[in-house]
Amino acid sequence: MSEHIVLVDEASHWKDHYPDYIAEPVRAYLTDPQWLQRHGLRIVNLCGNTEYHSPGYYASLLAEARGHKVIPSVRTLQDLSRKAIYGSDLEDLDKQVEKVLGRTRAGVETTRFEVILCFGACEIPELRPLARALFEAFPAPLLRVDFKRGRNGWHIAKLRAVGLKTLGKAREPFFFAAMEGHLRRRWQRPRSRRSACYDLAILHNPNEAMPPSDRQALAGFIRAAKREGIDAELITRKDFGRIAEYDALFIRETTNVNHHTYRFARRAAAEGLIVIDDPDSILRCTNKVFLEELLRARRVPTPKSLIVAKGEEDRIEETLPYPVILKVPDGSFSRGVFKADDGKALRSICRQLFKDSGLILAQAYMYTAFDWRVGVLDRRPLFVCKYLMSAGHWQIYDHASAGKGNGGEFETLMVEAAPKRVVKTALRAANLIGDGFYGVDLKETPDGVYVIEVNDNPSIDAGVEDKVLGFELYRQIMGSFRRRLDQQHTH
Repeated sequence: MSEHIVLVDEASHWKDHYPDYIAEPVRAYLTDPQWLQRHGLRIVNLCGNTEYHSPGYYASLLAEARGHKVIPSVRTLQDLSRKAIYGSDLEDLDKQVEKVLGRTRAGVETTRFEVILCFGACEIPELRPLARALFEAFPAPLLRVDFKRGRNGWHIAKLRAVGLKTLGKAREPFFFAAMEGHLRRRWQRPRSRRSACYDLAILHNPNEAMPPSDRQALAGFIRAAKREGIDAELITRKDFGRIAEYDALFIRETTNVNHHTYRFARRAAAEGLIVIDDPDSILRCTNKVFLEELLRARRVPTPKSLIVAKGEEDRIEETLPYPVILKVPDGSFSRGVFKADDGKALRSICRQLFKDSGLILAQAYMYTAFDWRVGVLDRRPLFVCKYLMSAGHWQIYDHASAGKGNGGEFETLMVEAAPKRVVKTALRAANLIGDGFYGVDLKETPDGVYVIEVNDNPSIDAGVEDKVLGFELYRQIMGSFRRRLDQQHTH
């Protein structure tokens, strides 16, 4: 039977008269290695701050990496982070809001009020069906709902996941009763809607300095899509409101969680579109802390690493030799990766990184003349490249140099010609993320093959990744979209 663990900001927040669950301070859950070894856990995250990069956010993120079931999930937290993301899910519910509140609050002068939902339960009887619907869409232990009356009647103005300290003593019995009832049930994921067409939107940014695909590659995707019976169209961020017009979305712009690319993926998935990169892959791949925990939990080899919080710089020196690699959780194209050669540099870099993130990743420096990149699609290898280090630099990209010539040379191989242990390790890593399109970066040393990261949005540039397969590379990717569309419309 699964064991329930409650996460709180501080141990003192779980009072003596509260139910007899194991309550753990969030910092201990994040940094104590014992939790990586525990299996079958169901985590209730009651932290007060669950914003991006906060300890509460990382608690849900690492819980998923460790194979623990957690509420709220990091996807729910991200969905609730901006109304631009969750607003589209409220359209049908707002009709229900006006129907209920327009009747029960007729003649009441107030134009705004809030309620706290406890595991989808509400103390106001007439709002209970709405509370349940909100919980199914946004599963969170404590959800604050702000209602506002405008010219068109009552609507939901804001949703926010809140923590244990929001409760207040009077609401505690209701909350713990709802919690007990919820923990007896199986946890389920919300269902998504479906649509049906054969039109593909390719999201790109024509002004991006280092896009995942250049203009020639984008043209290749459009031609390959046509061969597969799909009409492909390039779109940009201003086309967010048109997503529902398409059947599928292919993101060819550098992704990030706090970014419109994630909102596109989330909106498209909610509308029932086939999406690459899907929102779960973006959440998992763009955060290096999550990836490290996931790979380590599944025993996929990575460089010796340490996840550290502010004030734990001494742990890095005690565990890793110099030079040490320090990474922000969500860098891309080698950005946000720093090398510290001594303690002075270490503390200076950490001081800067902790201004924006609650955790950073420290790794043992592992020099190789090149990195392997294995492209994986539908759980199968698609291409293999060697990316050589930038001249005179320790990374593939030297962002300190000027101009476009800051990348190293490359060599593209047939999958069959690449070392089998490299391809096998890449597949193990990518398959932990999902069945989408990924680029796995690895280092090959005399001691073995080590995964550096898994990219949800791997580069496909004309003359580089397609050097061996040519047009067939684009056709296989578009063929994956066609198969997924056909499967969707036969169910």
